[in-house]
Amino acid sequence: MVSMNDIRDMDEEQMEATLKECYQQLFRLKVKAQTDRLDQPSELSRNRKLVARIKTVQSERRNAAAKAEPQVETQAEAEA
Repeated sequence: MVSMNDIRDMDEEQMEATLKECYQQLFRLKVKAQTDRLDQPSELSRNRKLVARIKTVQSERRNAAAKAEPQVETQAEAEA
């Protein structure tokens, strides 16, 4: 299981690769759940939660970048 700290330590490229891998695994698990019986049904929820964690960190980073951007412009305007 990947913890939030591990996800936060990843760069964007690693996060995208992990997210893509999770979506593929989730798809395979959903298909297998419909056609056959899963060995560990909890894998579905674990993968969904991992996707949510990664998306949360990505959102946090976007929000932090958006907040930092206007401050830079404000400082430039104050100097002018």
